[in-house]
Amino acid sequence: MSPDQDYLFVTFTIYLLLMLGIGIVAWTRTNDLSDYILGGRKLGYWTTALSAGASDMSAWLLLGLPGYAYAAGYEAIWIAVGLMLGTTLNWFLVAPGLRVQSEAMGNALTIPEFFENRFEDKTHTIRTVSALFILFFFIFYTSSGLIAGGKLFESVFNLPYHWAVITGTVAILIYTTLGGFLAVSWTDLFQGLLMSLALVITALYALDMSGGWQATQSAMTMHNIALTDLFLRSDNQALGTLGIISLLGWGLGYFGQPHILARFMAIRSHTMIPSARNVALVWTAVGLICALIIGFCGIALAEINLTGSDSEKVFIEIVQLLFHPVPAGICLAAILAAIMSTADSQLLVASTAFTEDLYQALFKKTASQTRLIAIGRMMVICIALLACLMALHQEETVLGMVAYAWAGFGAAFGPVILLCLFWKKLTLVGAIGGIITGATTVILWHQLDGGIFTLYELVPAFILSTIICITLSLGKS
Repeated sequence: MSPDQDYLFVTFTIYLLLMLGIGIVAWTRTNDLSDYILGGRKLGYWTTALSAGASDMSAWLLLGLPGYAYAAGYEAIWIAVGLMLGTTLNWFLVAPGLRVQSEAMGNALTIPEFFENRFEDKTHTIRTVSALFILFFFIFYTSSGLIAGGKLFESVFNLPYHWAVITGTVAILIYTTLGGFLAVSWTDLFQGLLMSLALVITALYALDMSGGWQATQSAMTMHNIALTDLFLRSDNQALGTLGIISLLGWGLGYFGQPHILARFMAIRSHTMIPSARNVALVWTAVGLICALIIGFCGIALAEINLTGSDSEKVFIEIVQLLFHPVPAGICLAAILAAIMSTADSQLLVASTAFTEDLYQALFKKTASQTRLIAIGRMMVICIALLACLMALHQEETVLGMVAYAWAGFGAAFGPVILLCLFWKKLTLVGAIGGIITGATTVILWHQLDGGIFTLYELVPAFILSTIICITLSLGKS
């Protein structure tokens, strides 16, 4: 390796050892399944806020969104606006009620268990259906993080892509299997801070090196990118109503993301929700704005020349271009932090779906707490391996993979969560119908193209799921 790569390697090694140390400490405090799944509902508001934010935004905030801004210009602002609206509504509408009701209804540890207790489903049908869709979509979601890791190690260390993906998978597995939810949440707190620091520093420095915002805008204009891109695509075709709705529609996904909802359920008290919300919303707003600026500055910097899926490397290229290897290593470690903070959360929720919602409920197995934790850790490994195999055969961008899984969770669980909290007439049949309708609509819509099918699959699936929930519920009342 070159001297610059030596610096980067040392920085990455120190970071990974720090995360491993946190995992070991969390392992000593994991005594039962409640600790492993929700940390015993003991999270403070800072940990809850940044853990929710870091596990939400993932590597796409440092790779996917800057890359989209670099490739499409101002059009990317619509996604940021949709996500900001979505996370705001999620904290106001869902967080307080879910924290209170999940504990009141049999101290539910997972979203499927919450549904089962809410509808007093003795057949375990809704719990089983929910768990199966969680397992399915999380394989895609986790795979997106591993693809991002592959791009990171491939660009920084010139590693072959396959070895880069495997390296990232092993790092995530070690501390997730050791410490469970506490390890995931504590590391997410640190990783959320690191992500925001890297985004702010890189955005400000890139803006300065580009000559300021006016100079950046002028450079974008020279590349035929103007504010009209808010309503026009980068190829100067009309973005249109469907395009704007699709981009804004990302915000609908928040209501159904199990790894985000788990943070709401784990906070120490519902009275801490307002404080956590304030921290989370500021963190999210700063992250989205800086990610967009980085993408725009990439257009202005003549040294950056990326095409196709390589546009998602714009953050990496800017960091390596502008910074000394040591601060560059810290900023690039933030990408690894983003990847790990989401992938670990997804692996944990997916393994919990098997351990708590399938193994015990479906097969009516009873086991000791030690055995259940062991099964959970084994499932983390199995799911990670499946996601790794998918990532090794990379065909889509990070943003594309995230969009698919995000839509699946948002449409399957979002309407049911909202109606559970705000509509007492929702029935078991309505909820099951809504979950199946939302998930299958996303799967089928994603396979089609052209015309109305250019609309982001989350939007029609969310609407159809809501209609089915209400219709079947009123039909049974």
